[in-house]
Amino acid sequence: MTIRIGTAGWSFPRALEAFPANGTGLERYAAVFDCVEINSSFYRPHQRKTYERWAAGTPEAFRFAVKAPRTITHEQRLHACDDLVARFLDETDGLGARRGPLLIQLPPSLRFDADAAERFLADWRRRTDAATVLEPRHATWFSPEAETLLASFAVARVAADPAIVPRAAEPGGAPGLIYRRWHGSPVIYESAYPPEALEDLATQLRSEIGSAETWCIFDNTKFGAATSDALELRRQAGAARLSLVVPESP
Repeated sequence: MTIRIGTAGWSFPRALEAFPANGTGLERYAAVFDCVEINSSFYRPHQRKTYERWAAGTPEAFRFAVKAPRTITHEQRLHACDDLVARFLDETDGLGARRGPLLIQLPPSLRFDADAAERFLADWRRRTDAATVLEPRHATWFSPEAETLLASFAVARVAADPAIVPRAAEPGGAPGLIYRRWHGSPVIYESAYPPEALEDLATQLRSEIGSAETWCIFDNTKFGAATSDALELRRQAGAARLSLVVPESP
């Protein structure tokens, strides 16, 4: 099992000394971190050859999580989006073995509709067996019925901070993959986390070793706090390398 800690996107403050001086931004980022969440795919599609180039520029152990397009989640709201899903999956196939979880972030206004969710997830799973995480942002998704549905399609639920309801702070859905997205608090996308919050998070991550693959992505990128928080969490978690790999039992 692995703990991966990274940021949304691979931009980082120039003042930080943790990164090598030479190489592309992605190459420099990947020299320090072993995972990243691609958010730009939410706003616009990337050609398959672009994903192939990104994969080729990173170490073998590096992994990319990729956010599903807003055309699927916010415009079509999971309805009648078969062609959009097919295109997204084909494009991200360019990452090959470096493709990590695919992230489906729902709009805050999208309520849980069991029939609609089941139709979407059934089509999704007909097309791919890729690791998938879903970040709902309406309180109706945090019900036993929704949890059971996600688990039935092997989809994990994001553990988010800030959490819209207490249960949203904890992972859910399918077991085996834990995906945390920390957006910044008290001001989302902006605020850095205090050391004590990162220490508590590191303790939680260590407790999950052996039970699931764990990702923790910092999305408070607006003023560069995400990178500093990710570096500090790695230190707090005791990771000499970014991935903490648990040996298999003999």
